Amino acid sequence: MIRKAFVMTVYPDKHEEYEKRHNDIWPEMVEELRKHGASNYSIFLDKHTSQLFGYIEVADEETWRKMDSTEINQKWWAFMEPVMETHSDNSPVSRGLKEVFHMD
Repeated sequence: MIRKAFVMTVYPDKHEEYEKRHNDIWPEMVEELRKHGASNYSIFLDKHTSQLFGYIEVADEETWRKMDSTEINQKWWAFMEPVMETHSDNSPVSRGLKEVFHMD
């Protein structure tokens, strides 16, 4: 498995809505994530900074990269656009983080 971590930003007044939307994540979105090799996926919120910290494990980079272009992912990005910082294509503004330590 490949461990990936990233940060994003939710709007300060949308913390609860962001969490609600993820609590009610569409089953077809979860299915597509798994189909593209995702597992052990978590997102954490720092309420003081409105920063989101995401962690996911993927089976391989090539399969994972294909997730962005799926119809359900595009629909999810459009659904999430009102509550977080996004690019013009509705993809989340996200910065990958470099792993500097890991312990099993």
